Amino acid sequence: MYQISQLAIKVGLSRTAILYYEKQQLIKGKRLNNGYRVYDDADVQRIRFIQQLQAGGLTLKECKTCLEEKIDRELLKNRLQVLDDEIQKKQQSRQLLAALLGEGNLNAWHEKVDKIAPEAHLNWLMKQGFNEKEALRLRWLSKNMNEHDNYMADFMTVFETLERWGPGDKNETLKALSLLPLAPKSILEIGCGKGIATSILADNTEANIVGVDNEQSVIDNIQKQIADKALSSNITAICASMTDLPFEKDSFDTIWAEGSAYIMGVENALIKWKPLLKQAGFLVLSDLVWLTDTISDEAKVFWDKSYPDIQSLAIRVDQIEKAGYDIVSSFQLSDKAWQNYVSPLKNRVEALLPTMPASKALQDINHEIDIYSQYLGEFGYQMFILKIQDKK
Repeated sequence: MYQISQLAIKVGLSRTAILYYEKQQLIKGKRLNNGYRVYDDADVQRIRFIQQLQAGGLTLKECKTCLEEKIDRELLKNRLQVLDDEIQKKQQSRQLLAALLGEGNLNAWHEKVDKIAPEAHLNWLMKQGFNEKEALRLRWLSKNMNEHDNYMADFMTVFETLERWGPGDKNETLKALSLLPLAPKSILEIGCGKGIATSILADNTEANIVGVDNEQSVIDNIQKQIADKALSSNITAICASMTDLPFEKDSFDTIWAEGSAYIMGVENALIKWKPLLKQAGFLVLSDLVWLTDTISDEAKVFWDKSYPDIQSLAIRVDQIEKAGYDIVSSFQLSDKAWQNYVSPLKNRVEALLPTMPASKALQDINHEIDIYSQYLGEFGYQMFILKIQDKK
């Protein structure tokens, strides 16, 4: 016979648990004349049997049913399904933790987090030791914090010799410039890159132009061209983040952003850049949009991963108007603008593939080129010439 404390030690349960078992009529103790409760070996075995059933994930209520009746197979099947679901979730949790420790692929996780919580994702990446430029590149390019450095080294190897890092054409820039109702006097170009649009704006306006990019090497190159008088002295090149621009309110009458606003999110850019414009100032930007309602599955999957914020033209227009802008004009970038970007990029990738066959960056770029060649027309770049409605 066992007193309650002895039974608790023998079966590895607390005194409170033993009393609860008895309350649920899973065991039946006896009260002696002296008031003590005692239990026998049958109670020990019954508790141990229950513990084995609990190891299968059964609740105490379900254990009691199994003890007192014929096994309910449907109940066990349901419990098995619950356990399978829990195991799958635990396995996913383990895979994520292992990936965060560098023992697995983080791409899908980064893509998912960036889609549902982009700003929180960016802030978290910066807490992991990435500066803002690297965190932004990780979001849009490598999508894997453990492989980012190698990925970006390969990515820069591809693009360092290319003139354009996105679709564009001199005639498109001039067309957008001609659609401005007033000649600009002060232009902030955000995401100036190697200064292609910068030089076009300088050659065709009398404006003072400030070009901003977060890649120091391209800023150094522009500054050297200015010093060598290959570029206009009206141009100033600054290395800065588009999310934290070092300018006072009402500093410019025109902001120019060809293919760069997506980096911080178009809706965010529309709001954050607005205070930098003077009363009734202009914002010229281009962005990738869906051009049809019948989108191919492969194109949809690709852009959902590569640019989750891609929208239909109608939705982007609605966002622009809600942000406080009137659309002066809008047009789709030409095929030539795309070829100016894609053809040199394709040639560069083909030249590098034999020496970099395992490069993830090269594989991603090659896939992107395939998407362009097959589905361009379902999506495209749209140039927007916008006028600010008011200043608040």
